[in-house]
Amino acid sequence: MNPNPRQLKLMQHVQKHHSSTVDELAAHLDVSVQTVRRDVHRLSEAGLLARFHGGARLPDSTIENIAHHQRENLHAEGKRRIAQAVAQAVPNDCSLLINIGTTTEAIAKALMQHTGLRVITNNINVAAILSRNQNSEVIVAGGVVRARDQGIVGEATVDFIHQFKVDIALIGISGIEADGSLRDFDYREVKVSQAIIANAREVWLAADASKFNRLAMVRVAHLGQIDRLFTDDVPPEPFPELLARAQVRCDIAL
Repeated sequence: MNPNPRQLKLMQHVQKHHSSTVDELAAHLDVSVQTVRRDVHRLSEAGLLARFHGGARLPDSTIENIAHHQRENLHAEGKRRIAQAVAQAVPNDCSLLINIGTTTEAIAKALMQHTGLRVITNNINVAAILSRNQNSEVIVAGGVVRARDQGIVGEATVDFIHQFKVDIALIGISGIEADGSLRDFDYREVKVSQAIIANAREVWLAADASKFNRLAMVRVAHLGQIDRLFTDDVPPEPFPELLARAQVRCDIAL
């Protein structure tokens, strides 16, 4: 399912508030309750929302992410703004490690005008995008390719990443919990992301506002291991205090 603009707005409202009644959604979208019920039914069948009597909430799963093609359409405008902010901050003539995710793919598109970049990635989509930039070099990690999102994972990927030390790691994440932990769904992907973090002089996290308080099964790292966060809205409580305590610079892409 590819949600239409109204359904995307509905999902964003539910993700921001974690749950919402049909009446609240109808008022927020300025549509009828019947329209909201139809949208919620379709989105729940697609696994993007969970229904309860009189409303909708986030899916319960902490073990499986939303499909890649669906995530591409979620928060697309926020990801675009984040990508532009990251691209403005990345200097020419530097080395980058970029991990798996639709946000990092948006960043790759925003880096197309840069020169002198040397990019190491385990994301085939990122490599395909940046390989069209003739003024930069792309190095693709070896390993097992996941069919669902063209991410490369496994022990061979981890070993490959450990050969490098780059200027900046650009990473996406599935969820940031209230204890400051960064989380994802696939243990093999997490091991690669941990190697990327360990082999960068600076670590920049790109995460739209829906990632705050989103649950996922596997711990990747902690906010204290991040130097800079790029997001598209003011982080909710308790994250401003956590970011300040961890001395993470927060860039809000408006």
